[in-house]
Amino acid sequence: MPSMSRNSFTIGLVQMRCHSEPEANLEKATLRIREAANAGAQIVCLPELFLGPYFCQREDPSNFDRAESIPGPTTERLGKVARETGTVVIASLFERRAAGVYHNTAAVLDADGSLLGIYRKMHIPDDPLYYEKFYFTPGDTGFRTFDTRYGRIGVLVCWDQWFPEGARLTALRGAQVLFYPTAIGWHPGEKAEYGTAQHQAWELIQRSHAVANGVYVAAVNRVGHEGPADGGLEFWGASFVSDPFGTLLQRAAQGEEQIVIAECDPRRQEEIRRNWPFLRDRRIDAYGDLTRRLID
Repeated sequence: MPSMSRNSFTIGLVQMRCHSEPEANLEKATLRIREAANAGAQIVCLPELFLGPYFCQREDPSNFDRAESIPGPTTERLGKVARETGTVVIASLFERRAAGVYHNTAAVLDADGSLLGIYRKMHIPDDPLYYEKFYFTPGDTGFRTFDTRYGRIGVLVCWDQWFPEGARLTALRGAQVLFYPTAIGWHPGEKAEYGTAQHQAWELIQRSHAVANGVYVAAVNRVGHEGPADGGLEFWGASFVSDPFGTLLQRAAQGEEQIVIAECDPRRQEEIRRNWPFLRDRRIDAYGDLTRRLID
């Protein structure tokens, strides 16, 4: 296993509204990457499926036309921006792998513009207004890490963020940061009663991954209302970065486009893991039943 970076590096999260035109969203994303780089970001992550509105609110076969190959036109454009700015770029895309086989895929472009690799979303939800099983084949890349110019990172996608197993396996592969490109929001009819609890649970579970694994966690969401005026989803933003003990370093507003900038210091990770050695004390001889759905 290559050694992890011991130098501090800075990450940027692009919290943005996503409109109907892919080209306009791509132009906005490239502009925000440049802004983040000018603010010192060396690794920049875009929200889930940033090229358009969150189309999984309904089952519509015409939406498959939104998919593209990886590598493809978007990774080529983003690779150029990565090379020009010297930043690593994480981009969540609707991947067309073959006729009838599509994935929700995160592409990682290194600071020289090359496609370092991809991660295909492993956990696929099927809930009201989140009909992802209609569109996405479950990922088959496994949980991966990527040795970028600045540090070793892991990337998971949205629904993956609720599962400790994915975070653990990615951390065990040496990730210094877990990135979660995300599209999550409130059903307007539920917000008044459940909205606060839903948002708190979303942030809490991810900060718990930071604590349990001694890693930085960075979650980037979109903002804005998408769908019918009397329904649809209100994406809550609130993109954040936490340190390896779950301490909140930065959090964006809930309703505004914003770039979140935070520093990741491997010395902080080393300090936390020395004093809270959860990885050392794991009983790996006793966890075999985790591969079972339920235990009778």
